Amino acid sequence: MTSKQPKLAVLVKGWPRLSETFIAQELVALQDAGHRFDIWSLRHPTDVKRHPLHDRFKGQVHYLPEYLYEEPDRVWAARGVAKSLPGYAEAYTVWRADLRRDPTHNRIRRFGQACVLAAELPAETHVMYAHFMHTPSSVARYAAIMRGLPWSFSAHAKDIWTSPDWEKAEKLQASTHGAAFGATCTAIGAEHLRGLADDPARVDLIYHGLDLNRFPEPPNRAARAPDGPFHMLSVGRLVEKKGFDRLIDAFAMLPTALDWHWTHIGGGTLSQALSERAKAAGIADRITWRGACDQPEVIAAMRASDLFVLPSRIAEDGDRDGLPNVLMEAASQLLPILSTPVSAIPEFIDTGTHGLLSDDNPAALAEAITEMATNPDRTTAMANAARTRLLAEFRMDPGIALLSKRLSALGASKD
Repeated sequence: MTSKQPKLAVLVKGWPRLSETFIAQELVALQDAGHRFDIWSLRHPTDVKRHPLHDRFKGQVHYLPEYLYEEPDRVWAARGVAKSLPGYAEAYTVWRADLRRDPTHNRIRRFGQACVLAAELPAETHVMYAHFMHTPSSVARYAAIMRGLPWSFSAHAKDIWTSPDWEKAEKLQASTHGAAFGATCTAIGAEHLRGLADDPARVDLIYHGLDLNRFPEPPNRAARAPDGPFHMLSVGRLVEKKGFDRLIDAFAMLPTALDWHWTHIGGGTLSQALSERAKAAGIADRITWRGACDQPEVIAAMRASDLFVLPSRIAEDGDRDGLPNVLMEAASQLLPILSTPVSAIPEFIDTGTHGLLSDDNPAALAEAITEMATNPDRTTAMANAARTRLLAEFRMDPGIALLSKRLSALGASKD
């Protein structure tokens, strides 16, 4: 007889989120592999749309208090329960040490959310798994100490490169109530985290890969004339690390003879600023801003485009991409790729073989766009090579198998 409550609890920043398809893909795959779990979300959803993947999740979604003052009765009741737990005093000590080094409202909120999580988790919960190494992992760590449970995490990009080393190191040490294991989706991230861990084997490299069952076979792309219309597409949040400001500047440098158009999919804080930048450059009529779209809309846009552009760069605060899944999605549809050699992008794209990796300055981007637009045969060959590499090395299944094995070993057995 199986328990009515799942043994595994998964903690995320927000659910559902259009920009975090890689998380939804992984969780649905774990579910399909036999794991039962509920999701505990730090934030309520803000996206109007949702991906079909989100509708495939069969567990419950619980929302922790996004801001403690919004649910005071729930928070105070939970803290009363938490104080009765055997590990509360130790969790409080750990949190106070963190608070001295990070005296922020966010750090206080993390502990309050951890009290609610520890108080409301079913008694049958054996394991916690958090997506992102910063805030979600802190909440999971405090709650795990209170409940005396093992916890684990998956790290991605911003959480690795903008978190202080002291915090990452303590989450990777057994002596400081660190994670039983951590997974990360890039080799460069794995190398960095292994250097902070008490045991490098605590960190697994698990590429998200792509579940190709979610994608149609690529379209039969007609041969494009070098001087024909050239439709570019980008999918990504309008934030500094995506580099779209420099891409707009690059568009203004393209040859006047090039008949180009650019479509952008995604929301973000820089939406108005970038729209105004395009108007100032005199190219607004060549740009379509589509905003947030669901997965079928993204795939349709990829199939109708001639080039995928992602001009990633390192932001002022150190934030950067990891290995964006959207590059693999583009490759699945034989859509040629232009990106930059930031972080783990070269782990998938060898420049000149699977696409082009340009410097992120506008002049270099403009030159690369022109090269790919005016040399369609070479561009097509690179797109074919990228899809071949995707099929051979970046499928989702091997990573899910390893992650499932790790979680099962901690007690998140399949029901």
